[in-house]
Amino acid sequence: MSNTDSFIDEVTEDLRRDRLFGYVRRYGWIAALAVVALVGGAAWTEWQKAQTTAAAQAAGDAVIDASTGEDAAARAAALASITAADPKLAAVLKQLQAVELLDADQRADAVAVLQTIAQDGGLPRVYRDLAALKALTLAPEQDLDSQRLGYEALAQPGAPFRLLAMEQLAYLEAGAGNTEAARDGLQRIVEDAETTASQRQRIADALTALGAVLPADGAQ
Repeated sequence: MSNTDSFIDEVTEDLRRDRLFGYVRRYGWIAALAVVALVGGAAWTEWQKAQTTAAAQAAGDAVIDASTGEDAAARAAALASITAADPKLAAVLKQLQAVELLDADQRADAVAVLQTIAQDGGLPRVYRDLAALKALTLAPEQDLDSQRLGYEALAQPGAPFRLLAMEQLAYLEAGAGNTEAARDGLQRIVEDAETTASQRQRIADALTALGAVLPADGAQ
C-alpha cells in the first residue's frame, strides 16, 4: 500500500507540475507584460520628474540672467524671450516682465502684458484676477464706467482679491467726487472679517481724509 500511495503521490505531483507549466505557457505573457508595464511606468514617471525639474531650473537660470540686463527695457525683453511650457510659470514671467516695462516707463505695454494674463482662461483665477487688478490700477486713463465695471467684477464674493478691488473702487468713487459712496465702500471693508490689520489701518486713514469720524480705537 505504501508503494501504491507513493506512486499516486508522484503521479499527482507530476500532473500538478504539468498543469502549472501549462498555465505559465498559456498566461505567462500576461505576467511578463504586467512587469514591463510597472517598470516602464516607474521609469516614465521618473523621467517626467527629471524633465520638470530640469525645465524649472532652466527657467530659473534664465530669469537670473534676465535680471542682469543693463536697464529695465533690456530686462523686460529678456524676460519676454523666455519660453515656459508651464502656463503658471509663463504667467509669473509675464508679471515680472510687466514690472520691468513699468520701470522703463512703458506703461501701456505693461498693461497689455497684464491683460493677456487676465484674459487667459486656462489659468487659475488667482493669476487672472491679480493681473486684471494690476492692469486696472495702471490704466487710470480708462473711462470711469469701464474702471468701475472692472473693479466690481473683481470685488464679487469669493474673488481672491475682493477686498483690494473694493478698496480701489472706493478710491475711484472718491476721485470722481462721490464722497459718500467712497465712505460707504471703505466702511464695508473695515467691517469685513477678512480685512487684514494693515488694510484696516489704511482704510481708517482714508476714511479720516474723507471726513469720516472714527471711534477712538481707530478703524473699529
